[in-house]
Amino acid sequence: MEIAILLIVLVIFLAMGVPVAFALLGASMATFMVLDIPLIVAFQRMASGVSVFSLMAIPFFIFAGDLMYRSGIAERLVQIADGTFGRPHGGLGLVNVGASSLFGAVSGSAIASASAMGSTLMPLMKERGYDGDYAVNVTVTAAIVGLLIPPSHNMIIYSASSGIGVSIGDLFLAGILPGILTAGLLMFVAWRVAIKRGYPAGKFPGKRAFAKAVLFAVPGLMTAIIIMGGILSGIFTATESSAIAVIYTMLIGLFIYRTLGFKALFNAAKSSAKITAMVMLIIASATAFGYALAILEAPTQLAGLITSVTSNPIAVLLIVNVILLVLGTFMDMSPLIVIMTPILLPLVMAVGVDPVHFGIIMMINLGIGLVTPPVGAVLFVGAAVGKIPVEDAVKSIWPFYIALIFALMLITFIPQISLMLPGMF
Repeated sequence: MEIAILLIVLVIFLAMGVPVAFALLGASMATFMVLDIPLIVAFQRMASGVSVFSLMAIPFFIFAGDLMYRSGIAERLVQIADGTFGRPHGGLGLVNVGASSLFGAVSGSAIASASAMGSTLMPLMKERGYDGDYAVNVTVTAAIVGLLIPPSHNMIIYSASSGIGVSIGDLFLAGILPGILTAGLLMFVAWRVAIKRGYPAGKFPGKRAFAKAVLFAVPGLMTAIIIMGGILSGIFTATESSAIAVIYTMLIGLFIYRTLGFKALFNAAKSSAKITAMVMLIIASATAFGYALAILEAPTQLAGLITSVTSNPIAVLLIVNVILLVLGTFMDMSPLIVIMTPILLPLVMAVGVDPVHFGIIMMINLGIGLVTPPVGAVLFVGAAVGKIPVEDAVKSIWPFYIALIFALMLITFIPQISLMLPGMF
């Protein structure tokens, strides 16, 4: 009965358009009142949910990604990708995927990637004869790669929510090969669709122009190398690396690219503060919601329900994937990580799934939700930047969905794709 109240109140609030954070908190408080639990408990759980040291990395990574966006790194990454992938038919689609992958390696944000690549590449693609729906579909699905290639603040949230201290360094390493795999599959689909639609072939910009683009982009790309190198070598933690990333990004923006001024720094700080506040409020509210679920023993009941149907690891993972895919279409990524990790992680670990591997499965699952209606935050951002109705994008996005689902299946059932690099280091 109480679980029904919790979920029904949540659904009602979401249907009314109440922001996710307040919907989660409202549902939690309604349940606490039914259970005769003091409402102060909800706020205590919210405070404890964000009082996690590793979460301090989130505002710094968000700030570093915003600084990279404002410093013009997106344009330089496009030039590298253009020289590398731009010559086949529909080459700008491949360029989009390649540049989004590179940008994801320095920003870790799907929305930032969709905004940066969209504003940079979509006008160029339309100018060269590409349809608006194709430009949007390539951009938004390629943005998911940024959730896998480190640094990804969603992996930090997963680590904090796991309750067993899953290594952030291992998660960062585990996302590299799945990210490359997903980008490769999206490139293949982008190329096939481009051939079918008759899009033009690109031209190599020349060795000199390509070398110049690489030279200018290297300082920006070094951000990811510094972060990963410092974490793996033990020089600094993931949280410390995020602060170092901000300082390094600020220095190259001010003194190497010379594109950051006081106004840009102020706007980046203001934007990052807003995003951080939203993310932290969602995490706090989701923690209270998760506590309500724990009191009602929802994790145990769900695990019992699934294991009563099957205990086969393959079948369990298929069920878990379906659950995450469906939920991802209705809720944002951050609250789902906080809520579902304590519920699903013990279940999949019981059938032999490595927690690092499951973290990557969760990232791509919920990433697909970001480009799937009715919520689909990244899809809506891409459509807005591309100036087309969301409906037009959805009508032709299905080949890219197939690529993403295929990548999900490979990542789910071939654990070594995710675990190879963590095992080596």
